[in-house]
Amino acid sequence: MTPPCAPCLMDKFIAAVDALSDFIGRTVSWLLLFMVITAVAVALLRYVFSIGFVWMQESYLWMHGALMMLGASYALRHDAHVRVDVFYSRMPPRRRAMVDIAGVFLFLLPMVAVIFYVSLPYVAESWQKRESSFQAGGLPGVYVMKTLIPVFCILLGLQGLSLAAKAWKMLKGDSDA
Repeated sequence: MTPPCAPCLMDKFIAAVDALSDFIGRTVSWLLLFMVITAVAVALLRYVFSIGFVWMQESYLWMHGALMMLGASYALRHDAHVRVDVFYSRMPPRRRAMVDIAGVFLFLLPMVAVIFYVSLPYVAESWQKRESSFQAGGLPGVYVMKTLIPVFCILLGLQGLSLAAKAWKMLKGDSDA
C-alpha cells in the first residue's frame, strides 16, 4: 500500500477547511436577519410602547458577537477582510502568494495562538461558574458565548492554513491554485 501523496492531502485539507468555513459562514449569516429584526423590535418596544427587555437587548448583541466570531473564517476565505491594498493589489500573483504565506505565519497564526491561549482560562472559569448576565433579566449562559473565542481562533487558524496552502500551491506552479 502506497502512502497518500502530500499534494493530495493538501488538496483535501484545503477543500475540507474551505467547505467548513463556507458552511459556517452561510449558516451564521442568517443571524444578521434575526439581529436586525430583534434590534427593530427593541427600538419599537422602547420608544413606542415604553417597554424594555434586557434579555432582548442582549440577544442581538450576542447574535452580533456570534456573527463576527464565527464569520471571520468565511471572510478570510472570500478575501472580504480588511487589508491595505495599496501595494498588494498591484503585485503579481507570485508575490501576493509570498505575502499571503508571510502574513499567515508571521501575523495571523501567532495572533490566534495568543488569543486562544489567553482565552482558555477565561472561558474555563466562565464554564465553572456557569456564568450568566450581570444584568437583572439578562440572558443565562454567558459561558457559551465566551466559548466562541477559542472556536474563533481554531476556525480562523485553519482558514489561514488553507490560505497559506493555496498560496504555496500557487508558488509551486499548480494550475488549480
